[in-house]
Amino acid sequence: MAPSTILVIEDDTPIRSVIRAAAESEGHIVYEAATAAHGLSLARQERPALIVLDLGLPDADGLAVCQSIRTWSSTPIVVLSARHTDQEMARLLDAGADDFLAKPFSTLELQARIRAHLRRARMPSLARDDAPLHVGRLTIDRATRTLTKAGVVVHLTPTEWALLLAFVTHAGRTMTHQQLFDAVWGRSHGDAQQYLRVYVAHLRRKIEDDSLRPTLIITESAVGYRFAPID
Repeated sequence: MAPSTILVIEDDTPIRSVIRAAAESEGHIVYEAATAAHGLSLARQERPALIVLDLGLPDADGLAVCQSIRTWSSTPIVVLSARHTDQEMARLLDAGADDFLAKPFSTLELQARIRAHLRRARMPSLARDDAPLHVGRLTIDRATRTLTKAGVVVHLTPTEWALLLAFVTHAGRTMTHQQLFDAVWGRSHGDAQQYLRVYVAHLRRKIEDDSLRPTLIITESAVGYRFAPID
């Protein structure tokens, strides 16, 4: 994989050094910021390919930083937090984060996440004559990477888009938790079932008419999920 620029916004110097070493060992160029203000300034100035963002910054909540970046950039954002709950992950997704790593984290896991997000960001769109897909009230246009529901554009983060594509590519078939996790994040050391539960719940809220009674993303108990057949 060609080198990319990565911005690390983290106030803890030892952790920042670990992240820098992990990224530089794979050939990436790393910019560092210890505060939200400096991080936002570097994000606008350097336009990094990926941002690693800590939630507990001294001058602002990392959640607010994520929301601010999302007003002008779709750069993948991987959030670090000592709080590791489904509620916390849902809050981060709502703010526009693409991924979440709980502290303490594995360097190998961090590198795997970075590779997966950079690889996905570099994927070219499919040919523009590729016909849009229709399921229920959804129209999925893979050429322009847009999703509409009853004619209204639905915003998806890069990770949510990758998850939706994994589903529609295997529409009508059951995919295991691990198959979905591998398709979206690449092979890594994360808890596939827990991650998917949160991301699927968030995607359901965006695409289902009633996320509590889903008809598009069906849970296959103890196995995985199945997406409704494409029209």
